[in-house]
Amino acid sequence: MFWFLLVTLIAVVAAVTLVVVGGDDGVALPDAQPDRLQDSLPADRPVGRADVEALRLPMAARGYRMADVDDVLDRLGAELAERDARIAELEAALAGAQASAFGRRPHLRKPDEGGPRDTQGPDEPWTPGTRGPRS
Repeated sequence: MFWFLLVTLIAVVAAVTLVVVGGDDGVALPDAQPDRLQDSLPADRPVGRADVEALRLPMAARGYRMADVDDVLDRLGAELAERDARIAELEAALAGAQASAFGRRPHLRKPDEGGPRDTQGPDEPWTPGTRGPRS
C-alpha cells in the first residue's frame, strides 16, 4: 500500500509540473503580470485629498514597489512645494496690501504711530460731543 501511494504521489506531481511548465504542445500557464499602479495621480489637475485617499499602491514580495512609491512621493512633494510657494506669495501680497492700507488711512494707524485716530473704542456707545465714527 505504501508503494502504491508513493507512485501515485510522484505521478500527480509530475502531471502538475508538466501542466505548469507546458507539455509537448507548448501550452503552459500564462505568466502572472506584475502588480502595477493602475490609477495614478491625475496629471491634468492638482492632487486633492480624495485622490490621495483613493490611491492604492501595489504590493510586491517585500512590501510596496519602490518605483511606484517614489513616483507618488515625488509628485506629492512637488505639489506641496508649489502650494507652499503660492501661500508665501499670497501672504506677501496681503502683507503689502495691509501695509499700504495702514500708510494711507490715518484713522487706521496703530496707536503708537501718532496722528488722528478714534477716541472711542468700538464697544463704547456714541455720545454727542465726542469724536467717533458718527461725528
